[in-house]
Amino acid sequence: MRRFNLAVLAAVTLSAGLTAVPAQAHSGRPLGIENCTTAGCHFDVPPGTYDVKVLLGGDTASSTAISGETRRSLLPETVAEAGRRVARSFTVNVRTPEGEPTGPDGTPGLDLVLGGSAPALADIKVTRARHARQILLVGDSTVCDQPGDPYSGWGQQLPQYLRKGVSVANYADSGESTVTYLSEPRLWATVQPLIRPGDLVLVQLAHNDKTTDEATYRANLETLVAGVREKGGNPVLVTPIVRRWFNSDGTLNNGTALLVNSLGVDHPAVIRSVAAAEDVPLVDLTAKTKSLVESLGVEGSKAIYLYNEKRDNTHTSVHGATVYAGLVRDELVAQGLVPEGAVRVG
Repeated sequence: MRRFNLAVLAAVTLSAGLTAVPAQAHSGRPLGIENCTTAGCHFDVPPGTYDVKVLLGGDTASSTAISGETRRSLLPETVAEAGRRVARSFTVNVRTPEGEPTGPDGTPGLDLVLGGSAPALADIKVTRARHARQILLVGDSTVCDQPGDPYSGWGQQLPQYLRKGVSVANYADSGESTVTYLSEPRLWATVQPLIRPGDLVLVQLAHNDKTTDEATYRANLETLVAGVREKGGNPVLVTPIVRRWFNSDGTLNNGTALLVNSLGVDHPAVIRSVAAAEDVPLVDLTAKTKSLVESLGVEGSKAIYLYNEKRDNTHTSVHGATVYAGLVRDELVAQGLVPEGAVRVG
């Protein structure tokens, strides 16, 4: 059972439930710890981007993680020694729907959940972000903000690796292909107008293009790239994570694992080709996840996916999604797409 250490809140009168308050953060005045209980915090703010500053720690040793909205990991577990306070900040995207674009609206406002082995929240301030850089995600179920355990997309875990000033707006959606993402009004037609000059837009679509021919797949990727650039954004093409489908020799050198569809379309190869032709940065997540999964082996890689829980070799666990989000973070920094000072390491 988790042990909550909230001694610093003793002088603060907290309601039994989560109380809605005026959207002060929207007007520039910070919202604070009066909006919190021992379980988490609720801030009655409109959609937008918000900076959150927390002070962690209490009279005894603590270890606190923070998630929010639809199970997004916003702050990794942070240790504070007894009697000490640790300040951390992050930037969070608040939107409706709060999770998958074709899913339910969710709860209005910003909801944060305290986690970790011994959570201790001493103070919190929420203000409207003024100059945050935005990373938008276009993808499928392996990327999206999954609504329930044990599933998690890597985009759901990416925010915890980013410091204040960079937010993740995850518009990945389960079951989508390049065809459906472009045709569904709640997806690309909604995302493209949100792109601001300088925003990064990461695109990983392949898992559901099972019957898409190569010419159509290539054209769809080119359409997405052109649409990002039209708005002044910076497109980044991401090859899909591998499926955990081993050969007898312990390799993943087969069409199922490496996303070759029923028509023989090698999705990662096409993505690499479009990236080269369009001079677009490439995150070769297929190559990186292949190397990692093969190094872990048949048994060790089960924890990355949902094999033990669901016999699922496509979708990742929270652990696996966190590891894969770390690979994306590393590549964004290595290519200079995100400054090294804007990310958390570890």
